[in-house]
Amino acid sequence: MHKSIYLSICLYISLSVSLNGQVINSQEVEKNEGIKRNTFYNLEEIKVRWKKAALENCTGVPCVTTCGIISDIDGNSYNTVLIGAQCWTKENLRVRRYNNSTAIPFDTSGSTSGSASYESWSSLTYGAHTLWSHDSTATPSNLNNYGYLYNWYAAKGIAAPGSTTYINICPTGWHVPSDSDWNKLVKYLDSGADTSGVLQTQSTSAGSIMKSTSLLWNIGSPGTDLSGFSALPGGYRNNDGIFRNIMDVGYFWSTTENNSTPSRAWHRRLVFSSSNVERTTTSGNDKRSGASVRCLKD
Repeated sequence: MHKSIYLSICLYISLSVSLNGQVINSQEVEKNEGIKRNTFYNLEEIKVRWKKAALENCTGVPCVTTCGIISDIDGNSYNTVLIGAQCWTKENLRVRRYNNSTAIPFDTSGSTSGSASYESWSSLTYGAHTLWSHDSTATPSNLNNYGYLYNWYAAKGIAAPGSTTYINICPTGWHVPSDSDWNKLVKYLDSGADTSGVLQTQSTSAGSIMKSTSLLWNIGSPGTDLSGFSALPGGYRNNDGIFRNIMDVGYFWSTTENNSTPSRAWHRRLVFSSSNVERTTTSGNDKRSGASVRCLKD
């Protein structure tokens, strides 16, 4: 074995694993398991043993790793989760300003009873946010549970009609995920997922892994949240101004436009009654619609 490779492997297996405030030394793991060290271990075997030691030391269920707690410009704090090589916020965005302090207009127009009359939401071509069914700001249960709903222009960072200068809605160092970013997440959670863009349903299993176990989801196909993504069903606001499907469906924006239909942009959809992850622009979710926003670390 080449000397430099041998030294690298020795260094690798002599390091310690630290999780949840506990430390395990890989040499001790091997000693306790009665494993006899020898110079014929290849790197892949060592990686398997290393990962096994790390997982055995994780006491949480599901076993997830965070990327710390971050704050937006309004001072709201968000828990995060490391999924594969990506760091995601595990809560929906609830900020009211872009990260350069520009205000995001708040739309309170329209009825909460299913009528689209007397609303301005459908005419907006710049960033705005709303609260599902105009939940009272004095008792903002929908805000606490699901965050705000943003139109695509806010997710993209278009603060004025026709602007080509994009302002980040996420905390500094984070961004709203692109369609490609979502594909990487789905593919990591389900190696058999079809992220080619041909099918609307990308995965028939990753949705369950992404969904929170919370009772805020209607009874159906419960989530396991094994990924730690903790998706919740904040519903959406249609492009006609009507609020729909809270507790049933979670819609999450991407910043990527649908090239074949410029009035629409891609998002991911999770439904209470299935374990699917859907890539879609259907159900009226064009750029004027309101959906949840998650942030991804740069």
